[in-house]
Amino acid sequence: MPDKPIMTWPDLLTRARPVADATIRYGDDALQLVDVWVPSGNGPHPAVIMIHGGCWQTAIAERDIMNWIADDLRAHGIGVWNIEYRGVDRGGGMPGTYQDVARAADLFLAEGAKHGFDTGGVRIAIGHSAGGHLALWLARRPGLAASDALRGADPIRIDLAISQGGLPDLRAGAASSGHACGADAPAAMARGDYARTSPPEMPLGRAREMQFNNDRDRVTPPATGTAYSAAMMARGVTVPMEVTQGEGHVELIAPDSRSWSKQRAAILAALGRPGATPTSR
Repeated sequence: MPDKPIMTWPDLLTRARPVADATIRYGDDALQLVDVWVPSGNGPHPAVIMIHGGCWQTAIAERDIMNWIADDLRAHGIGVWNIEYRGVDRGGGMPGTYQDVARAADLFLAEGAKHGFDTGGVRIAIGHSAGGHLALWLARRPGLAASDALRGADPIRIDLAISQGGLPDLRAGAASSGHACGADAPAAMARGDYARTSPPEMPLGRAREMQFNNDRDRVTPPATGTAYSAAMMARGVTVPMEVTQGEGHVELIAPDSRSWSKQRAAILAALGRPGATPTSR
């Protein structure tokens, strides 16, 4: 029996697009925004920090590609803090993108409660593709030197970082040939400073990490996740990896995919809500 075709971007992006409950600013740039997704009912609600991908380039993707899974989490009683940031093509890279992600994530602690979120509970960061790198970076950030500007004085502490077909190894990316994201963007995300920007080389953190990969993903095949797991194992850290058969890169952020159902289950379990069912708005 032939394989079912994997999803393409139009398969997701042409669907009716769910809308966030609020958008807030964390800086003056037009891209320094956070979309806030608030579940119905009384809070405080658990929430996740979400980071989109797009090869670290604003021209390729912005935060709205995550709207469908943000809406799905909202329906399951989980709030979402969906971060926008400057890509390497819009003043980001090293250090701008990291400054944006750090500032927006820290703002969750400062203002999340105003939106009905439980900021003192389990803190989860989840990111797709290039955003998977940034979610893992956010989890490792507290281990940077106290004087490091990328760390800041009081960085948010992440308990669980989820990489959705992530690209965690900037050194490998900068040395790649023929990759869909090219080598220039990961190089600009590191500018040679891999110990502060590339999770495999950053100080180990306290956060648990999980990887979700799909076997037909042409952007981040399972080999990408396996390489990261091996690098972490060499440092004495186990990073579980879940591979879904018959799905590709887009399915990782499609709410009706099997790979997303596994990710949602992991989030609900981490929050102590494994039996949560969706509600209507």
